[in-house]
Amino acid sequence: MTQAESLHSDADAHAMLLDILFGYWSSHILRSLATLSVADHLADGPLTAAELAARTGGVTDRTFRLLRAGVAIGVLKSDGDEHFETTPLLDTMRKDSQRSLYPVVVGMTAPWITLSWRLLPEAIQSTMLPANSALGTDLFNYLEGNPEEGRQFSEMMAALTTLWAGDAADLIDTTNVGCAIDVGGASGSLLRLLQERNPRLRGVIFDRPNVIREIAPPIAVSDFGSRTDFVGGDFFASVPAGDLYLLKMILHDWDDEHCVTILQRCREAMEPGGRIVIIEMIMGDPQTPGFVALMDLNMLVACPDGRERTLDEFDALLRAAGLQRTETHPKPLGHSVIEACAT
Repeated sequence: MTQAESLHSDADAHAMLLDILFGYWSSHILRSLATLSVADHLADGPLTAAELAARTGGVTDRTFRLLRAGVAIGVLKSDGDEHFETTPLLDTMRKDSQRSLYPVVVGMTAPWITLSWRLLPEAIQSTMLPANSALGTDLFNYLEGNPEEGRQFSEMMAALTTLWAGDAADLIDTTNVGCAIDVGGASGSLLRLLQERNPRLRGVIFDRPNVIREIAPPIAVSDFGSRTDFVGGDFFASVPAGDLYLLKMILHDWDDEHCVTILQRCREAMEPGGRIVIIEMIMGDPQTPGFVALMDLNMLVACPDGRERTLDEFDALLRAAGLQRTETHPKPLGHSVIEACAT
């Protein structure tokens, strides 16, 4: 490599690192655009900053600066004069979109997660629990004490189910299932996807009592309400009886001991011939870890004992709970489906 090539390479490396570093600016621009419902306001056509400010209660100059920054990161377009218009990227945040990312943008930039991420260096150097230190308690107790953020968290998880695990419903056979238990299911998004595919399927959404109080009323009057029961409780103590247990993005919240307990409670309550379905990302080779490695750090930050796991580590959990893996549907870019039954 010549000296000129070396200098050019160094400049590229510096620019690339700065692009990564400034990424959080873009995240908060998205949060502001989502909070102001800009995607919805622009759905019917371009608007000026003054027009948008009037609709959102904003300051015109500052609204203009936000919209201009949105153009800079590629989620908005400008006509070069006064008007701003939407893009396919911004349209993903429309609230009326079937796969809207609005709840994900709001949830993943909320204070409960951003404040916790700031403590990552200290967490790496000690056994300090970032979320507990940032929030004054563990994440789930914090969300229970802050109902609005708890609602946003549930909506985020429902949106992520559609985005990351929606096609998992196509892989889960419910032909002979009498009752499916959505363990820690929040709004029951996965259960409802299964019920869409099988109109005869009955189900139970099982979650913390405060979550059930929040989500039960709107679902009870929906098309799924007549086939869905709502049960509040503690999955470390017991779970309702059923023949299909859905554990979607549950085990990655907990350490091995707690995971085994959850699996044991499901095994104890499971009807003969029943099975457990685990939907999680599977950690791959350290040389090419992919997005799951970032999610693993997110779990370290957000949950006291959270982590992502390899398939071998899932097998060890199942064995410890008296279960065995019977089928695996791996998905490199999303959540894989692991099925297990009692040994």
